[in-house]
Amino acid sequence: MMDSMEHITGSTQAPNAGAELTIGDLARRTGLSTAVLRMWESRHGFPTAHRLPSGHRRYREEDVELVGQVLRRRDAGIRLETAIAEAAATRVPDSPSIYAELRRRHPTLVSHRLRKSTLIALSWAIEDECCAVADRPILFGAFQTADFYRPSAPRWRELSRVARSAIVFADDWPQTAEEADGPVRAHLQEDAPMRREGAVVCDALDSTACLTAWELPGQSAVPDRQRIFEALWTVDPVAVRDAARVAAGVAATAGVAAARPLLYELADTPAPRVTAATGVTALFNRIVAYVDRLGH
Repeated sequence: MMDSMEHITGSTQAPNAGAELTIGDLARRTGLSTAVLRMWESRHGFPTAHRLPSGHRRYREEDVELVGQVLRRRDAGIRLETAIAEAAATRVPDSPSIYAELRRRHPTLVSHRLRKSTLIALSWAIEDECCAVADRPILFGAFQTADFYRPSAPRWRELSRVARSAIVFADDWPQTAEEADGPVRAHLQEDAPMRREGAVVCDALDSTACLTAWELPGQSAVPDRQRIFEALWTVDPVAVRDAARVAAGVAATAGVAAARPLLYELADTPAPRVTAATGVTALFNRIVAYVDRLGH
């Protein structure tokens, strides 16, 4: 899942880079008054405005459709609060980077500098454990390029057979039809931060794990497997859910139709739970076995 990456935390797009509509623009486009929009924001936190230093509100183009969605649901007899909650759940998360989002939302996660060979072992262990024990997981894998995905394609075909949904990201895919039994392919635009990021995310009711990393710069002369990455990994279901939301949002932005329903599924924050020691031990054992194998 890994390849060369630049430092992404400093180059990630601003969270509201696409917020260009004034509240008057939004009112005209949706048929609501500015007073109603302000009331909705005050009472329900929706639509979410980006505030300029001057205090003026700015909205994204996506907010026009979301407000329209609320109005259609309300006119169909759904309570306003419910319609707003449903629409808010489908809004694409602002962060386009799994690594940056985990660093922002979970600062207590420890960042490790690891060789690429170790990261491959970690990712294989997470994939294997997820395939073995997770009940219908939601899976995401970031590969940067189709060439880096190709060696992992057989593994991900197997993973997609046991998954409720499986999506993989790369900068460009060959002009071939997607495999019926394989994961959905998401194309990353040239300026997408995920093109510089490797990740594997497994979100399920009974098993959660996430690994994401970026490569330290200035290693062009270092052999591929010896390159050093800064990585985060966790089995905390809340952190994994945050990572899954970002991945689903990136997939939705890339035009993956299956990603929008996933935003509904991933909208709620899972209740924190104590991960069973047996599950952590099993994952750890897989990691040790792969690290030992790749080290020879």
